[in-house]
Amino acid sequence: MLFPSQCSTFYLFSLLILPYLVTAAQPAFACAPWTDVSNLPFCNVNLPIQTRVQDLLWRLTIEEKLGLLVSSASSVPRLGIGAYEWWSESLHGVSYACLGVHFEGQIRAATSFPQVITTAASFNESLWGLIAMAVSDEMRAMYNVGQSGLTVWSPNVNVFVDPRWGRGQETPGEDPVMVGKYAVAYVQGLQQRYIGQTGSARLKLAATCKHFTAYSLEDWNGFSRYSFNAWVSQQDLEDTYNVPFRACVVQANAAGVMCTYNQINGVPSCANKDLLKGTIRDQWNLDGYIVSDCDAVGVFYHAQGYTASPEDAVAAALNAGLDLSCGKFLAENVQSALNQGKITETNVDTALNNTLTVQMKLGMFDGNPSDQPYGYLGPNDVCSPTHQNLALEAARQGIVLLKNDYNALPLSSDVHRRVAIIGPNSVDAGIMLGDYNGIPCKYISPLQAIGSYAETIYQIGCTNVACQGDQPIEAAVDAARNTDASILIVGLDWTIEGEQKDRIDLLLPGRQEDLVSNVAMASKGPFILVIMSGGPVDISFAKNNPNVSAIIWAGYGGEAGGIAIADVIFGAYNPGGKLPMTWYPQEYVEQISMAVMGMRADSSWNYPGRTYRFYTGPTVYPFGYGLSYTQFSHSLTDAPTQLSVPLDRQILMSVNSTEPTQAVRVEYARCDGLYIPLQIDVNNDGYRDGTYTVLVYTTTPVSYSAPVKQLVGFERVYVAAGSQARVELTLDVCNDLSFVDTDGVRMIPFGEHKLQIGELNHSVTLVMT
Repeated sequence: MLFPSQCSTFYLFSLLILPYLVTAAQPAFACAPWTDVSNLPFCNVNLPIQTRVQDLLWRLTIEEKLGLLVSSASSVPRLGIGAYEWWSESLHGVSYACLGVHFEGQIRAATSFPQVITTAASFNESLWGLIAMAVSDEMRAMYNVGQSGLTVWSPNVNVFVDPRWGRGQETPGEDPVMVGKYAVAYVQGLQQRYIGQTGSARLKLAATCKHFTAYSLEDWNGFSRYSFNAWVSQQDLEDTYNVPFRACVVQANAAGVMCTYNQINGVPSCANKDLLKGTIRDQWNLDGYIVSDCDAVGVFYHAQGYTASPEDAVAAALNAGLDLSCGKFLAENVQSALNQGKITETNVDTALNNTLTVQMKLGMFDGNPSDQPYGYLGPNDVCSPTHQNLALEAARQGIVLLKNDYNALPLSSDVHRRVAIIGPNSVDAGIMLGDYNGIPCKYISPLQAIGSYAETIYQIGCTNVACQGDQPIEAAVDAARNTDASILIVGLDWTIEGEQKDRIDLLLPGRQEDLVSNVAMASKGPFILVIMSGGPVDISFAKNNPNVSAIIWAGYGGEAGGIAIADVIFGAYNPGGKLPMTWYPQEYVEQISMAVMGMRADSSWNYPGRTYRFYTGPTVYPFGYGLSYTQFSHSLTDAPTQLSVPLDRQILMSVNSTEPTQAVRVEYARCDGLYIPLQIDVNNDGYRDGTYTVLVYTTTPVSYSAPVKQLVGFERVYVAAGSQARVELTLDVCNDLSFVDTDGVRMIPFGEHKLQIGELNHSVTLVMT
């Protein structure tokens, strides 16, 4: 069954929103040619967008302006402007979770792609972009028939730094560079920027990267995201938490950024002028808008006590650089803030200039949507065969093979004719959708999909994912004794991990471990364990159990997840996914508090550090791990051993050349054209076609504050059995071979940089010139 995704909003749980879902997302059809306002400058498509925005601002009264500062923006009837709901979601498909989208109309479903963490396991940037383009088509089609908005609050580009975080499933994983690459591919695919007739950038959709910044906690051990104060060093902000957001704004030109509930170093994100104006707007040059998470302005008054009055909260947000507020709080208090002189009309105009510019770029003041680019999209473009096939391909590419003793997989329909299918996750196809889902076009469960390959004998084993108390484990054991193979599908679901729900440990819930161990011992044939989850699970017991023949991590595979699992198990698809996050042992989370945000290990108080970049302790499975049904080898065919980094001569003279290793600020180097080309030949030495992911890591000469290693490049390549493929990657010296010092300054260290590509090691020495 479908489960209700929880939206990122403080007030969602106290409002009855269902009646609004049907009516809130009407297309903003301003500037209709038959209206009196169609000849006004703000409706003139031949004028520059900024000219049109200024004209509209000049015509709005202050009362009308205040009504446009919130996500449920008011109508302005005298100017022919309808109400507009800014809050739409498209994390991994058009989502019904929020007020800007509804499925009560011509379009009743949309393609449900795998949850983001699963798609990330593909390590395939082109796939990420194709998914975003498909989602963009479907959302624009829904807008054209009045069932969605054009402003989407996606993607989630927070770094998955704690394995217990409930929303880690929404992210592309724990590596900030990889998350940034995902952000660029997804944002560009959603927005599909093009140049309009006046030379201004136009957008198909407006993407919003969330949640800025240092957000990785929901509700854990007395800490709540609504009141949590994240103490974060400038070093960790610069080299971890802010990296994907910078990529969103600087590289992908995202139209929006969402600030989060929590405080950063004592200041609420949505009231933090240094971050909103200083970093996002001034340093990164955001050409778009900044929106609050829902009722975040109210949160830092009510839950955090950051301001003395509601009006002070409104003023703090607008003065910090907030342009749009999700929720009711600002709408209820902005007029009194203006009356008390805590904000001015200039504050309001500055915010509206940014939001109206985005709407203009979307064509929302260009007249009939059907007469505009993308106006041709409609119901036939939603749930198309092409999009559904893409969803299946994404689900297949995201599956990770963790264990395959004695080549137990793939199974054979000729040999394994009768198969036991066990576990609560094998029948509830809704689990595969993950949170922030929509209504899928169609889906079948893993049980149904495996039935196309073999006769299935089904036993649930645990009546639900929690698996508490008395459970029908013995019936599952009997099924395993009397079949040719056993497939047990367990793991997590939205009752265990999700928005407002962090995990308390990394173990399988309840008696699932008992179920796995007992069925594995009894299984007459190969025993296959399939884990559905967003976050990592400590399955050391299964990894080390010789009765467990193979282990697959399937993530949350979306509408085609069941088919993908069956295809991998029976060999129709050769798995090639890699883990986008570290799988830690349970002991790790017993050492580290979710409320401590530091990335770097500190032995002085037994702090283990976070993610593969800084944690060097034992793992269940490391970041980047994943097996295949074939065998690959690779060789580095071309790479330099030394590279000169040109510097300004005055700076060069100031460097103490007697030190064995020096480092200079990136801004002092002449970075243009400063690249390291790599050529890697990948050989498929086995008998099955397959895909291989080349992962390139670097280690800098500076060890005291730099990561242990850092992923700097990756590419997934298809290689036929017995064949070879060449991968060409280019490393940007100023980005990929730099590190961030304790002051938050990015530096280039000179000396020997070590590259790691699988088992291969190569050194490149940087010298000053």
